[in-house]
Amino acid sequence: MKKTLIASAIAAATFSGSALAQMEMSASELAAKMDSMPTVYGNIQLAVAHRDVEDAGSEIGHYDNGSTIGFKHDHEIAPGITGFFKAELEFDADDKAGNGGLNAFDEAYIGVKGDSFGQVWVGSDDSTYESAVDEIANYYEYAALSVGGSYDTGEGDLIQYSTPSFGGLALHGAVQFNGDGDKGEKSYPYQLAATYSVDAFELAVAMDSNDGDRAYSSNVDGSSVNNENTYGVRGSYTAGDLRVTAQYQTRKDVGDSWGLFGGYSIGANTFALSYEFADADNTDEETSTITAQALHNLSDNMYVYVEGYLNNADSGVADVDTTDLVVGAVYYF
Repeated sequence: MKKTLIASAIAAATFSGSALAQMEMSASELAAKMDSMPTVYGNIQLAVAHRDVEDAGSEIGHYDNGSTIGFKHDHEIAPGITGFFKAELEFDADDKAGNGGLNAFDEAYIGVKGDSFGQVWVGSDDSTYESAVDEIANYYEYAALSVGGSYDTGEGDLIQYSTPSFGGLALHGAVQFNGDGDKGEKSYPYQLAATYSVDAFELAVAMDSNDGDRAYSSNVDGSSVNNENTYGVRGSYTAGDLRVTAQYQTRKDVGDSWGLFGGYSIGANTFALSYEFADADNTDEETSTITAQALHNLSDNMYVYVEGYLNNADSGVADVDTTDLVVGAVYYF
């Protein structure tokens, strides 16, 4: 009787151990499958903006300010070589009527990277020039009155490459492939950049050949103003919670622009102030913008902000001030 009970207990323990091992194997396989799935991320950005134009009245509106949902993934192709992709789709979170859901996209590319050769990626992404030099306009949430740079190459059909860092120095390049059937004319505009980082200081220089049509993969319609290159330089200094940036851009027979930026973080709060100025060639046109921002992080996934813009546009004939006041909130995951 006792021997039978002992044998039954051993059999039960053996069966339970086998079942547990199978369950553990299934959990391990499930975890591996989960690790192989792409990361899903996104945000909803909403803002209320009031604009006042000198001698032309004012308006107020509730806007979507760039809500997106995205997917990204990377995997090891071989030791030291990683393949990756990213796709970021846009939607309007403010309007219900007539809303088409996912109605546009911001970024979509694939690529490979490795410690020994750097990174190459193909598709739609922020361009090499924009990433290297045009920091100030891209910093702010609303930025409708920011000056920005006078470069034409868009963000679509780009083939981009960045070298590894050689003691803080990295080289970057991009070519846009505009084929026969694409919007605009067949062309291959290119961008080149070099960035150097040492301790708290960053320096970047870049150029854009501007060989393409602005109507291609750009938010600006019409042909390029001219075929002259755009050149830019940026210097930034970061000391703890303080970041200071100065940048300058120029294009022959178009004009020059420059800007100064300062940002400081205190706990959950960030404050930023900048001045941008653009001077057109061959005309008396001048544009300047003063921008201030106060941003508060409510949590790791949500922040609110207030931005104010004062823009002065002097055409040589008329001098017009435009003021924007924006209150916004962003939830992201």
